[in-house]
Amino acid sequence: MGDIFRIIVAILLPPLGIALEVGLTKHFWIKIILTLLGYIPGIVHALYIIIRR
Repeated sequence: MGDIFRIIVAILLPPLGIALEVGLTKHFWIKIILTLLGYIPGIVHALYIIIRR
């Protein structure tokens, strides 16, 4: 159930989804940059990190 919640949050707010998964690590800052460059790359990266773990 937790993964489903994180996936939904990652689709709505990608940086928050990553923050819930890994905290404020380098992945969070990469996610901020990707989301600023485009919403879709931010979602793809967030889903990749969540599903990989």
